[in-house]
Amino acid sequence: MNKRNIYIMYAIALLQGMVFYGPVASLYRQAHGVSILQITVIESISLILCLILEFPWGIIADRIGYKRTIVFCCALYFLSKIVFWQADDFFAFLAERIMLSVVIAGLSGVDTGFLYLSCEEGKSQKIFGIYNSLGTAGLLIAALVFSMAAGNDYQLAGLLTVVSYGAAAILALGLQEVNISGERKPDARSILLLLKETGKERRLLLFLLGVALLGESHQTITVFLNQLQYVKCGLSPTVIGYIYIVVTIAGLCSVWSAALTKKIGERRTVLVLYGASTLACGLLAFTDNAWISIGGILALRIAYSLFQPLQTEMQNRQVKTQNRATALSMNAVVIDSVGAGTNVVFGGLAEKNLSRTFLFGAVLCATGGILVICCGRYLRLGCDRRRSGEMADRIE
Repeated sequence: MNKRNIYIMYAIALLQGMVFYGPVASLYRQAHGVSILQITVIESISLILCLILEFPWGIIADRIGYKRTIVFCCALYFLSKIVFWQADDFFAFLAERIMLSVVIAGLSGVDTGFLYLSCEEGKSQKIFGIYNSLGTAGLLIAALVFSMAAGNDYQLAGLLTVVSYGAAAILALGLQEVNISGERKPDARSILLLLKETGKERRLLLFLLGVALLGESHQTITVFLNQLQYVKCGLSPTVIGYIYIVVTIAGLCSVWSAALTKKIGERRTVLVLYGASTLACGLLAFTDNAWISIGGILALRIAYSLFQPLQTEMQNRQVKTQNRATALSMNAVVIDSVGAGTNVVFGGLAEKNLSRTFLFGAVLCATGGILVICCGRYLRLGCDRRRSGEMADRIE
């Protein structure tokens, strides 16, 4: 167990969670002349780029090492925030998102794979939960600072975010590379074999589709559409900032994901969390009451936060190859493919009718839950055989 790596990754998660303009992410862009449809179009372009870059990045990470990949991505993350801070039109925000796409594709699977290989067997879901919670804690700190100090000063919020991401980039330099005895660098033959095997795993593909449907619904609704709903309910930017703090605190519950799963089992956990997400989106679709709206956003946030460590653990334990980053990047390609399409639909619906947008989210969550329940058991039952083989690869 490499505690140094784990603690540094925890610190990076905390610092990169400090997005000080988070409470007004949509309003920030709208203040610079970017419409909600343009915001979702930028998101879709970003996801398409992630889709293109995911697989090559996975191969690169397995060849150059996880530490170098994380260091490079943290540095580029820092630069992207400088661009965002100075952005004043659609193309500037698009440029920032293009840089961010490179970062997301680079870190996808690498950060969690790095943690997975830095911790003891059986401890990964707990560590993933803490890792996610610290990112949420960073959001909370940033939200408090925004509400109490930044207020309507969007430029100050952008500058503070630049400082935080700069500190994270410096910390990344202290990571130690994870080494696997007998590890092979990915070559053309192994990559083609991995592609072929992944393509045959239909249940895995359906599982990833189910994960993507909840993830994209959560991302779009809790980051962008929630602010439109709050404005619809007549809430002021200051109040929206405080609500953001409460919702951010709720995200800290991911640290209890492992305990919940251990108590009621994976299948029931998935059923409860996807059911709650579906209900939350349904409530948002049929109300303009502020309290009910806040409750719906909270429920969606809590459900996703509890599910995230579990699905990360499930993805990591089904990896049968030593080229972990490459395999996880393939998973991310499937997830990003879904998001690239759903974002445009969300944006188009939001321009016409916000209620229909939330109803669309409810349908996605319900469908995703069915897919994960049907395919999640397959991954769970197969984990013992796969982990045995995987541990042998790590020891040899």
